[in-house]
Amino acid sequence: MSTEKRVRLAMSRPMEGACGKTGTWRVFQPVVDRKKCNACGLCAGYCPDAAINDDLVIDLAYCKGCGICANECPKKAITMVREEK
Repeated sequence: MSTEKRVRLAMSRPMEGACGKTGTWRVFQPVVDRKKCNACGLCAGYCPDAAINDDLVIDLAYCKGCGICANECPKKAITMVREEK
């Protein structure tokens, strides 16, 4: 068995748009409970902004706070929390 890390091909990659990074107008942010998470990766697969990496870390600079990751998590390990600015 090979020890090389498998490369995942994403449909999109987060990048800065014409008006800056997308996470600046977010109202709610996802918070992951690592004790509940089973690392299935569904959150990353459903994220429309590809803001969740292979280690299931959410890049808040690109997360829009849509809540799709929390909705699709089978373990309910992600909750949406109002962001304080």
